[in-house]
Amino acid sequence: MSSNQHFVVIGGGLGAAKLAEALRANDFDGLVTVLAAEEELPYERPPLSKQHLAGTQQLPDFTVDQGSWYRDHHIDLQLGTTATAFDPRAHTVTLPDGSTLGYDKLALATGSRPRTLPVPGADAPNVYTLRTIGDSDVLAEVLREDRQLVIIGAGWIGLEVAAQARARNVEVTVLEAAELPLVGVLGPEMGAFYADVHRAHGVDLRTGTKVDAIRTDDGVATGVQLGDGTVIPAQAVLVAVGAQPNIEGAVAAGLAVDGGVLVDEALRTSDPDVVAVGDIAEQQHPVLGRRVRVEHWATALNQPAVAALTMLGKPATYDRLPYFFSDQYDIGMEYTGYVGRGDDVRVVVRGDLSEREFVAFWLDADNRVRAGMNVNVWDVTDRIKQLILSGEQVDPDRLADPDTPL
Repeated sequence: MSSNQHFVVIGGGLGAAKLAEALRANDFDGLVTVLAAEEELPYERPPLSKQHLAGTQQLPDFTVDQGSWYRDHHIDLQLGTTATAFDPRAHTVTLPDGSTLGYDKLALATGSRPRTLPVPGADAPNVYTLRTIGDSDVLAEVLREDRQLVIIGAGWIGLEVAAQARARNVEVTVLEAAELPLVGVLGPEMGAFYADVHRAHGVDLRTGTKVDAIRTDDGVATGVQLGDGTVIPAQAVLVAVGAQPNIEGAVAAGLAVDGGVLVDEALRTSDPDVVAVGDIAEQQHPVLGRRVRVEHWATALNQPAVAALTMLGKPATYDRLPYFFSDQYDIGMEYTGYVGRGDDVRVVVRGDLSEREFVAFWLDADNRVRAGMNVNVWDVTDRIKQLILSGEQVDPDRLADPDTPL
């Protein structure tokens, strides 16, 4: 492509950084502008609820590229700059000062933001969410002081923070609306496993709860009031009730959206000159045969290589299976594959739940493996992938037998 082309990336996280890398790696010599809302160089987010809270990693450890890399590769990285709108017809992006940038191709990597709780007291200064390095810094400070922490939401973020808090002997209560933690993602068996793990580590995990209000005194949160009138004392509250994809700009621009921005197998949106990656991309997945939107690190890491080729007019397909990982206490986990919330599946466990060392498989009605999760068992992800991609029927009894090779 000729050097007079201008590609613009809206977003400043891992996906945006990887897009800039991939464009240069594919010899695009035109102008690349990255509009990053945060003031920091693009960084990875998993450590925010893991190593950074634990104090074992600082921002430079999980910054994607140093500032010198952007300069050396002539990337116009504009930090602290939120694109306010874009116009696919005019091929322009509007900046905060009202000025516009013209583009030939546009990439949306706008990520997501924490969902908020529409209850009284949710805006108190000691009610927190976790999304940015600033959030993680504040939370790390909270955990350093001996406090009563109430976490609303037993998803990945809530549980990972609970584990870090218990490591510091902070009193932790976790409130979850569903009957089990992670039940929407992992189903009842594995939700029950994680419930047991946290209770064994002293977390007061309360499921099937409704939060009516955050009680305040002089504007500061002092407790969380449940639907049954119970008030749980709190010196700090973390709201971890999921993420909201940042798709408002795409909606305003007239792109096709559903839960996220709809993209095809090549990550192209309904406008041929616009691609989308990461948390916002709701992709028609060629292997899974369905639309999926996966809000995990691996998506932001791996989709940009395909999106860059699409921007460059080269054929490309994003066909990787969804993958994510979590660390809680001494339990490391990796999950590969995809199971929708309403899918008819059953879980087969290989290994010992009580020993906290096993692989769980999700099988459909035809005994085909749809997903696998290894807990404190390593170097099996590739074999799990092979089982899913083969599409072959398996014998559940042999699958559950640790002596039968995967």
